[in-house]
Amino acid sequence: MRLKFYLTPILIVIFSIFIFSCSSKPSGAKTINIDNTQVSVYFSPNGGASDAIIREIDHAHSFIDIAMYAFTSRPIGQAVIDAYKRGVKVRLVMDVREANTRYSRSRFFYRAGIPIKTLPVEETRFVRGLMHNKFAVIDGKEVITGSYNWTASAEKLNYENLLIIKSQKLADIYEKYFNWMFSIGNNFKPKEDSGY
Repeated sequence: MRLKFYLTPILIVIFSIFIFSCSSKPSGAKTINIDNTQVSVYFSPNGGASDAIIREIDHAHSFIDIAMYAFTSRPIGQAVIDAYKRGVKVRLVMDVREANTRYSRSRFFYRAGIPIKTLPVEETRFVRGLMHNKFAVIDGKEVITGSYNWTASAEKLNYENLLIIKSQKLADIYEKYFNWMFSIGNNFKPKEDSGY
């Protein structure tokens, strides 16, 4: 009888730990190496993706090319502007409709002098599509990508994923695609009637 009295709370604790470990969201980054390529994985909500993006931007030395569908995050936006001010070359490609939304960081980048191109472009076969990419290339050595838009909602509300991949070969592939989009995009200018 006495043994049963002591075992019951222990079994409840063990069962609770098991249930919570099976149902809890993965937290923080998981970093693995695949064929000598470092890959860090983040999940949201509240999985540290925003901090990871800012950390990578803060360590950029030569350039940051960003293709982002929605970009409303103030902390990430400030990190981009800070990088630009310290001499890092920054370019952006954004969706034309999202770039002109009220909370987009595009107007701050524009005022800072950062080149921004928008897609789709009128008179092209891409008029109906979205510029739906979510990636950045940093210093030609790493790619940040995933479903994660650089928004407060992506960090705090949405179920998203973010990968930071340290690979020059992969960065070269993404950079070629970015350069193509940048070459065909329209120069961004805030619309007068959009509240800017």
